[in-house]
Amino acid sequence: MITISLISNCTMKPCSRIFIGYKNSSFLARYHHSLTMSNTFTFNLDHFNNRCIHHYPFGLLNSGKNNFLGLPSLRVTTSRKRAKGDNDVSANIGGVSFKAREFSSFIETRVNDNNVERVYVKGGMNVKPIVVERDDKDENNAEEREKEEEEKSRLQCCEEDAKIENSGDLKNLSHEAKNKDEEETEVEKEAWKLLQEALVTYCDTPVGTVAANDSASQQQQQQQQQPLNYDQVFIRDFVPSALAFLLKGEHEIVKNFLLRTLQLQSWEKTVDCHSPGQGLMPASFKVETVKVDDEDKEVLDPDFGESAIGRVAPVDSGLWWIILLRAYGKITGDYSLQERVDVQTGLKMILNLCLTDGFDMFPSILVTDGSCMIDRRMGIHGHPLEIQALFYSALRCSRELLVVDEKSETLFGEVITRLSALSFHIREYYWLDMKKFNIYPEQIPMWLMDWIPEDGGYFIGNLQPAHMDFRFFMLGNLWSIVSSLGTPRQNEAILNVIETKWDDLVGNMPMKICYPALEHEEWRIITGSDPKNTPWSYHNGGSWPALLWQFTLACMKMGRTELAQKAVTLAEQRLPRDSWPEYYDTRAGRFIGKQARFYQTWTLAGFLASKMLLKNPEMASLLCCDEDYEILETCVCILNKKSGRTKCSRNAAKSQILV
Repeated sequence: MITISLISNCTMKPCSRIFIGYKNSSFLARYHHSLTMSNTFTFNLDHFNNRCIHHYPFGLLNSGKNNFLGLPSLRVTTSRKRAKGDNDVSANIGGVSFKAREFSSFIETRVNDNNVERVYVKGGMNVKPIVVERDDKDENNAEEREKEEEEKSRLQCCEEDAKIENSGDLKNLSHEAKNKDEEETEVEKEAWKLLQEALVTYCDTPVGTVAANDSASQQQQQQQQQPLNYDQVFIRDFVPSALAFLLKGEHEIVKNFLLRTLQLQSWEKTVDCHSPGQGLMPASFKVETVKVDDEDKEVLDPDFGESAIGRVAPVDSGLWWIILLRAYGKITGDYSLQERVDVQTGLKMILNLCLTDGFDMFPSILVTDGSCMIDRRMGIHGHPLEIQALFYSALRCSRELLVVDEKSETLFGEVITRLSALSFHIREYYWLDMKKFNIYPEQIPMWLMDWIPEDGGYFIGNLQPAHMDFRFFMLGNLWSIVSSLGTPRQNEAILNVIETKWDDLVGNMPMKICYPALEHEEWRIITGSDPKNTPWSYHNGGSWPALLWQFTLACMKMGRTELAQKAVTLAEQRLPRDSWPEYYDTRAGRFIGKQARFYQTWTLAGFLASKMLLKNPEMASLLCCDEDYEILETCVCILNKKSGRTKCSRNAAKSQILV
């Protein structure tokens, strides 16, 4: 008996390449959705046409002979005998029928679609062609049935379009996007041209954008023994590119990206004889060309952190994926993607990985240093604000994305419970303003005494036992505003800090990734004398234009659009002149980063997304989350009667909300 995983996806363009290079030696998967193959095996694929023979040189086996595993032959047939409205692919093993959707997280069947049902074998093994036999007795009425189903599908689409127009999600996006093209400045046109040049294609379809399209960087990469990874597609880096494409009306690339990265999620990755938990999303992937049977074939090669500086798994990748999935549905109005079985399965795997119980007593996620945008040693291990803000946002998005049924009801309840606990924990213990200075004043650093304004406040960078990181981290605070992790008063106070301390947090180039920088002995101890993270450079107090779109979104949500416009105007004056660098150095962000790559994709994509959001304020409202009073009503200590608590401090959080 041999167990293999079958992964199917019919939405992507047919391709003659296997999905991932076969350097992963593990073919027998531990993925829990598996099929047990016995002596006779018949697998029925609806709407599987003859094209798949030409597009699948790597099948499971040849008919009439034992396959590469020594198994008996596999006979693949088509069948249209199914219940009305049932789109499930069925199979029969030893006389026992079952639905393949119950075993595979990547199955979708469409009618009258040029795409074909795809079956990937986990492990990327080099195998023989699939042999397809057609069942002629059901072909006579096939065309009539397809026409009927196509007409039903068309009517359903019309009804969905009407609902979307009534809900106001689309806001006539395509029409507005065409009108906005006429208003584009020369800088915007240049940025769009560069963004198009950064596209990465796989099987003749766009699947993402490279991190940087710098020719000098590529030459340097060829000379180094350890190549750089700026030629890869990073999940977090692609988010501003995805938003720019969505706001432009180009939706297909974002859909392809979401599905391809979802397929990469299922792959088993082993580092030093250890495999991470199921549900982990890769930090990045790249398209490589390999020789297979004397032919050049494209394969996807994912990186789950084994190539990173600290060999750390990317915790934020799965969280960004969930956030982008919601944004896709909100902007396009296409909610069918998030309702797919494979997408729902991937979403649940990410949530299960994040919600897994451990030794931690806090509702926040415990991570190592370098597991997010700051991917080098910067002393953020523990419970960094950036991860908590993205985690909260992903949970808020999951409330809308999860299809609640008997199997997911428990998971949905866990999401609600964690949202309630996390919001209270961050608002109560991470918040710092002038009122908090009376608590343990000896722990407060000297620079903070005169720095924080009277009407301002912010969430500190980290909270650990007997240690508080008082640095101001830009991404975590901005995303706390966007996701409503902070209360309305707290959100206003954060923007007050940025406005009052504009020279420190924006300066000559938005936005400062963190403030202040680690210097002197503190820099040597915490960063290990990192030559790239020297004071006021890179992650150690450098200025990152890629954060501009998040600042714009936060300002627009709070009605402070003038702040966003000021920052965008500042960036527009410098970025094209400086060749769109990755980051800027010095306290005021005056000089281009000493190791910055030019034509950094998320720099120009962040600028484009900011410009388009300012032109389309209604789109900004779709991407933000408002205060959810239901979360405040859900108290963990009420759910757990054994806690012994007689007084809940949830009212303290409620009292901060503006009515």
